[in-house]
Amino acid sequence: MTRELTTSIEIDAPPERVWDVLVDFDHYDDWNPFMRIVGRANEGATLVVRLMPPGTRESVFEPDVTRCERYREFGWLGHLVVPGLFDGEHRFRLEPLDGGTRTRFEHRETFSGILAGITLRFIGDQTKAGFEAMNEALKGRVESLVAAERRESAEL
Repeated sequence: MTRELTTSIEIDAPPERVWDVLVDFDHYDDWNPFMRIVGRANEGATLVVRLMPPGTRESVFEPDVTRCERYREFGWLGHLVVPGLFDGEHRFRLEPLDGGTRTRFEHRETFSGILAGITLRFIGDQTKAGFEAMNEALKGRVESLVAAERRESAEL
């Protein structure tokens, strides 16, 4: 059984700026209400991810990075205990808009495994709320950084 959660948001900044904030895991504490990541955004790397969905308990897992296409897509595959029980393929996708001056940020996870259906009945709404909170926070972070850069260059 496969289930999918997908959210997206438009960000008034180029994909390169969104990417820079997205893969700067060391600064997630500064803006990200949903997750913390330790590791590197390199295909094949193993991360330590701590999820904090609103209204439910925190979870920690160690997924492997399966996609890392600079300025376009970043993703990992994680498992609950063993593959096939409850697996999650998490993806962040950046789509350039308006000639690359803006970005559509897509945040998606495909869940599969024996426990996918029942587990998502309990945590699906909170997980989606966490995705949306992260999307909004990413938008706020990137847009504020870009605005500050514009102010600085205007002052020069």
